[in-house]
Amino acid sequence: MTYTKYLFATLLMTTQCTAQDPEQKQKIKSDAGNPLLCNPDSGICEIPGSRPSEVPGNNAGAVKKEKAIRILYFTDPICSSCWGIEPQLRRLKAEYGDSFEMEYHMGGLLPDWSYNAGGISKPSDVASHWEEASHYYRMPIDGSIWLEDPLSSSYPPSIAFKAAQMQNEERALRFLRRIREMVFMEKKNITKEEHIRKAASDCSLDADKLIKDMKGPALKAFQDDLEMTRSQGVRGFPSLIFSDAKGNKRQVYGSRPYAQFEQTLKELLPDAAPKAFDARPEALFATYPSLTSLEFATLSGISMTDAEKVLAGLHQSGSLKKISIPNGSLWKAVRK
Repeated sequence: MTYTKYLFATLLMTTQCTAQDPEQKQKIKSDAGNPLLCNPDSGICEIPGSRPSEVPGNNAGAVKKEKAIRILYFTDPICSSCWGIEPQLRRLKAEYGDSFEMEYHMGGLLPDWSYNAGGISKPSDVASHWEEASHYYRMPIDGSIWLEDPLSSSYPPSIAFKAAQMQNEERALRFLRRIREMVFMEKKNITKEEHIRKAASDCSLDADKLIKDMKGPALKAFQDDLEMTRSQGVRGFPSLIFSDAKGNKRQVYGSRPYAQFEQTLKELLPDAAPKAFDARPEALFATYPSLTSLEFATLSGISMTDAEKVLAGLHQSGSLKKISIPNGSLWKAVRK
């Protein structure tokens, strides 16, 4: 049995043990199916047959004392719409990060390929869809991975993220970013142990411990995330649920312009004001290990055209490394 199949089989057996009731088993099965058909117009990777639900009642838990707002972010490593909102989330954290805590929860976008829904029934169906999503979101995505080395499930990289969280939250977020770069740009099958280990190493995580935890506590943590996804009524990704200390809630569902994320935060925290941050290229690349062209433009407050000119100049001077694919580029500082 391969590494990926072992993880998925273990998770499946554990899930079935907690769902002895036939109706509950059917619910888990129906909740799990997702066609990977992320609608560019709505900006949502939606579970088939579902519709956006109202944010449920006051059951999200206590807000951490040090921050006024709590954001539950339901996502998946291979969600193209989630990759599409990276620029908005990076700017939100830069301007309002002192006002909120963001919790990342894995939603289980692709359990396996035992379904046929939404026009997506096999890996090759995803390739052209990812190409379209790349142009729509203006974020670099290479869909040919689904033709050359397709993923069998998004569960292993999701479990790997939970294992990374057990070591260090900040490095875990870097790990999530790194595996997204691998799958969207580098055509790496991130269900494979070799790529998970490489991402862990790149993010200064203990790769041996991470792999070990994936077969134990991280597996349980991922199950807890799936249960929270269901209990919060989440039916697609990205889903962000904002809440304040009084239990008031707002939701941003799907890929939305930055102004909507900012407005949602201010509805719960009217006095929130954007914090000034250093948007010079050298400062941004000192903060972020990598930036796409759109991320740089969004953080710098300039147009994509101007951003490309600035980045090209820095690349020509030897300050930046450029990683290009047909649908865009990723930029990294050259460390001297």
